[in-house]
Amino acid sequence: MSTLKFTKDHEWLKIEGNDTAVLGITDYAQNALGDLVYVELPSIGKSVKKGEHFAVVESVKTAAEVYTPVTGEVVAVNDDLSTDPELIKKSLEEGWIAKIKMTNADEMAGLMDQAAYDAFVKTL
Repeated sequence: MSTLKFTKDHEWLKIEGNDTAVLGITDYAQNALGDLVYVELPSIGKSVKKGEHFAVVESVKTAAEVYTPVTGEVVAVNDDLSTDPELIKKSLEEGWIAKIKMTNADEMAGLMDQAAYDAFVKTL
């Protein structure tokens, strides 16, 4: 069973410990963007609210805002993306964008599991 959760904006979320959400963008979003050239990371310590954009991923085609599906504080960022944005397309362990210490875990209730997300993508 997958512990990943997904949004309709094509972000994935994985829980670490009890209250930390690791966030990244899905394969669908990565493929839509194409070759990645830059990732604007949030600042550690930044407070974010559910639904707000907290990062930007730029490709040769466009720039896309990345939204947080949970409220909390940014406690870590993937600095490796600054020098190699294409890491986002690797494994979840390499391609995460930020970690957020959640203040309200109940916000995850509206997120999709893998099967629901896969079904959603088929409708696009």
